[in-house]
Amino acid sequence: MYEKELTALQRAGRFREPISSDPKVHDMASNDYLGLAHKSKLLKRAYQILLNYPYHAPKSSLFVGGYHPIHAMFEETLCKANGFEAGVVAGSGFLANLGLIEALVRRHDVLFIDESYHASGMVATKLVQGRVITFAHNDPTDLKEKLKSTDVKGRRIIAVEGIYSMEGDMVKREFFDLAEDFDALMIVDEAHSSGTVGDNLLGVFDYYGIQPTSRHIKMGTLGKAYGSYGAYILGSKEVISFLHNRAKSLIYATAPSLFDIALAYVGFHYIMEKKEKLQQKIERLKSEVEAKFGSRPEGMILPIPMPDNETAVRIRDILRAEGYEVGAIRPPTVKHPILRIILRTAVKPKHYRKLFKRIDGLVNG
Repeated sequence: MYEKELTALQRAGRFREPISSDPKVHDMASNDYLGLAHKSKLLKRAYQILLNYPYHAPKSSLFVGGYHPIHAMFEETLCKANGFEAGVVAGSGFLANLGLIEALVRRHDVLFIDESYHASGMVATKLVQGRVITFAHNDPTDLKEKLKSTDVKGRRIIAVEGIYSMEGDMVKREFFDLAEDFDALMIVDEAHSSGTVGDNLLGVFDYYGIQPTSRHIKMGTLGKAYGSYGAYILGSKEVISFLHNRAKSLIYATAPSLFDIALAYVGFHYIMEKKEKLQQKIERLKSEVEAKFGSRPEGMILPIPMPDNETAVRIRDILRAEGYEVGAIRPPTVKHPILRIILRTAVKPKHYRKLFKRIDGLVNG
């Protein structure tokens, strides 16, 4: 039924298949930035939390008896640490973005969204009642011009990522100023910045020293630095209450897994306890990149441009056979193919040195 489409994807070098994580290979592709997914002691702590309650699954929607003390405990922990009034957990980052944007952008509102925003947010833009305007990637000048030239009868809403998942660059500080100047709500997707940047490893609000206000909304995932699965949204009490009542991906979905939220809870506390040591490891990895490429990455994502899809896949497969797992990211995920390397603290710097040397040989040899 889909044979022609699949054949076309294969010919274009864009065909994808699931890839298992091989424990014998150095993982430089996954989003397990801090290696928490491999720490069995966190698994045991999460399990012990669940044993304190008479049931271990949420059983229903958050709003039909599925809301659990474990959910509340994690929400309160994140709010206190990040300086937000309220929060809500979600089943995944995709669901959080989908529900957040679809719910908040009402009739007469205008959403200004970075052209490189995650696919979950872009899918949500197809569902909103208001207008959607994209601006050039991480370009505050372009956004300012569009804010000035766009007539808005309702709310202005700006959507950016803390660290962009493919480019690896950090949102510029000027975007926060623009939200203030134009009285706009500001959504910050911190999927790739929470746990990786900031003095307390809390993300870009922490990095820039910005105290959240009622205009700020922070969304993040639990399946990356926090070593679990799920997501969260933090904001003012009013915004979170509105999402409780309007976000379809929260209302019409079973509440997040209790075990996953408990695992994220213990993972978060582990990061807070070990943040100085983790920061040292992160900086050592960034120094390796700077020594090789001449510039220091802002986050823990390193994209290396490839000439075409076939080359990206070929080099990825060679590296995997030699013991290095990296990502071969191709359109439509990105405009141009890249090898995507993740700087993971669980991998020693010497392995990145060897990887960079090998890639250089494969690309230029």
